[in-house]
Amino acid sequence: MKKAAIIGLGHVGSTVAYTLIARQLVDQLVFFDHNEKKINAEVNDLIDGQVGQNGWVEILPSDERELSDCDLIIFSAGDITILQGTTDRFAELNYTKTVVAEWAPKIKASGFNGVLLDITNPCDVVTQYLQELTGLPKNQVIGTGTTLDSARMKHAVGKNLNLHPNTIEGYVIGEHGNSQFVAWSSVRVAGKPITENYTPAQLEKFDHDARDGGWVTFAGKGYTSYGIANQAAIVAEAILTNSRMILPVSNYSAADGCYAGHPAIVGAGGVSQDFTLQLTSAEQEKWQHTIETIKQMHASI
Repeated sequence: MKKAAIIGLGHVGSTVAYTLIARQLVDQLVFFDHNEKKINAEVNDLIDGQVGQNGWVEILPSDERELSDCDLIIFSAGDITILQGTTDRFAELNYTKTVVAEWAPKIKASGFNGVLLDITNPCDVVTQYLQELTGLPKNQVIGTGTTLDSARMKHAVGKNLNLHPNTIEGYVIGEHGNSQFVAWSSVRVAGKPITENYTPAQLEKFDHDARDGGWVTFAGKGYTSYGIANQAAIVAEAILTNSRMILPVSNYSAADGCYAGHPAIVGAGGVSQDFTLQLTSAEQEKWQHTIETIKQMHASI
């Protein structure tokens, strides 16, 4: 019996809920949102959406006591409208830190001891703040990190090379924000380093296309939902099935003293091991810059 809670039923939270149900990753779900009408509407719609489908996911009443035996809590509370007219994740922090300060004590008081997965931005800072306020072990509090950014990189490279994105291996790492970067030294196509066959200028174009992809979505519909919901569901599946996938989630780097997106083994207990990529000297400078960016943002709390 797998049980999960979703805190925040905006565009992302509701899409994650549908994705978890469609993939039959949970047996029970419980939702929390300040807008009770929104909860009732989503529950009604999601039940309608299960009629005629194989399997059934039970949706429980929004009672904070239900958090105690959840295997997974997905934290997706936020306000995407804050990003209208800006590309700076910092702009979201003044609001989202208050949401964390509201919910972390409730999570702690419930006795929850599962895995807490953060989607709320700025992802790395909010994930660390959630860990600090809940007191959960660092390995049990993770964020979606650069999973979506890595997916966008694979999308861009695959499109340029006329290949399926799933055939591209490699990572975007660092902040889920402006200081993130593609670790091109980690990217492989058919097992061969992409740097062997493409010039720095070509790689820069791939990087631009990957970054631009998210803003194309945001500019056209005012938010993103499917891409991040897919990545959240992939991370959730790794946790709920203990599949021990290596994913670039936001997880604590002991060497750097903060949370940042980088590859880690994800399973039932959260992160069991993280990995330090062998970066070039230029990439190492970018890594130090993104770490300092995250730390400065966290210090501002």
